[in-house]
Amino acid sequence: MPLRPRPARERCHAALTGLVALATATVVTLSAAPPAAAADTWTEVGSDRADPLTESQGLTSVEVPAGSPNHYTGIGTIPADVNSRGWNHVGDPDASYDGYYVEPYQRDSGTTKMFRVQAPGGGWSEYVHTLSTGEALNNSWVAISPGGQWMLAGEYGTMNRLLVFPTPGVNPGTSPSANLPQASTVNLDHAVRDVQGCDFSSPTRLLCSSDDPAGTLFGITKPLLQVDLSAEPNGTADVSGHVTALRQLPLRSSCSGTFEAEGIDYDRRTGTLRVVVVSPGFCVLTDSKTYRFTRG
Repeated sequence: MPLRPRPARERCHAALTGLVALATATVVTLSAAPPAAAADTWTEVGSDRADPLTESQGLTSVEVPAGSPNHYTGIGTIPADVNSRGWNHVGDPDASYDGYYVEPYQRDSGTTKMFRVQAPGGGWSEYVHTLSTGEALNNSWVAISPGGQWMLAGEYGTMNRLLVFPTPGVNPGTSPSANLPQASTVNLDHAVRDVQGCDFSSPTRLLCSSDDPAGTLFGITKPLLQVDLSAEPNGTADVSGHVTALRQLPLRSSCSGTFEAEGIDYDRRTGTLRVVVVSPGFCVLTDSKTYRFTRG
């Protein structure tokens, strides 16, 4: 199955790889979706620098064990043995409420994706998924449902669906020695483009970061999206998702050019939403940010 042309996300990966070589000496009108009945308003309250090597792809808060630091992904977080086997791109991770941590991986070609899982005790395992008919090879993000048993994942490009899997390592029907099957689908009522990350803010609500460069779907580029589900994903039946664009993500840098919206995290303990935005050009090294939001 041919891989899609490599747009912004992979351009960022390639650009970062080149910049790392340079910097290693340094370090490294429009159709709109119908409004949701109860869309949240998210207000920016601060930001932190996003390291271009280790924090440029995604992030997640970790509740178990207590006191765990936030986890991030980037080119510099891919283990050498994983990269040597062709898994050269890591997306936006997530952690279950009982402490399992999942990272999505993809290769440049082939018919599989991989989900790398760390158990609460610290051990790692890998779960491989063989693509379904028509499924894109890219593996941009994962979002574990609050109940823990089911995990959503997304495909890059313009899509009308999200994929549902049993959560590897958590769902008893999963095993590292067996194919991780797609269990069901979230059918969206409005197309989304270049979603880089999603996270559950409630059992039936997702918040997603979109790297959409065109702005033709919702009237704004790089939107923060809300997806309201008709039911909690359970792996046995498809559910529908109502999509709302809430706001444009912050696009501020000392450099001009194309920004890249990346991963997203919602921390239910503090009610804080965080989104990574990578700056254009050389400023990817200097002023890429993780922005913090609260409901306002």
